[in-house]
Amino acid sequence: MKVEKTAFEGLFVFKPNVFGDSRGYFFESFNHRLFNELTGNSIDFIQDNESMSGYGVIRGLHYQLPPFGQSKLVRVISGVVLDIALDLRPGSETFGQHFSILLDAENKVQVLIPKGFAHGYSVLSETAVFAYKCDAYYNKSSETGILFNDSDLNIDWKIPEDKRIISEKDLHQRSFKDHFPYI
Repeated sequence: MKVEKTAFEGLFVFKPNVFGDSRGYFFESFNHRLFNELTGNSIDFIQDNESMSGYGVIRGLHYQLPPFGQSKLVRVISGVVLDIALDLRPGSETFGQHFSILLDAENKVQVLIPKGFAHGYSVLSETAVFAYKCDAYYNKSSETGILFNDSDLNIDWKIPEDKRIISEKDLHQRSFKDHFPYI
């Protein structure tokens, strides 16, 4: 497995070694020891989640308030998504900036999104199955989010406005400045 650092501290891109032949393919999607060696972290994932969505769905930008923040290791099992991580860590050099990457079933790339980021994705294929590991349990009372189309963030979700499918909850999230009024 290859790991790439990004401009965002603690946010890593993983490119697994995929072994393919006429029968199909095999790859190791997660190895706790290797993961911690490559990242210098000691993250213990305790929950796996999976969702299926159709073209045009935008999910996010979600996060949980401290002390219930979650690190996530995200990947796509089928289809193609544009994955977005927004740095919410005051004092970080990349605070208020977002990282985006195409994840798909073919490239099998994974992204480690550390605590302190909001996360979302848009589905660019007919359907997509998205999976992620979390190092903390879901906590409904700490759940919140940033408005996906906040003009200050200028995120291009790669979905035309008339094709977007967004939950009521995500349509009514607050802006980035509402979360961080001191900026």
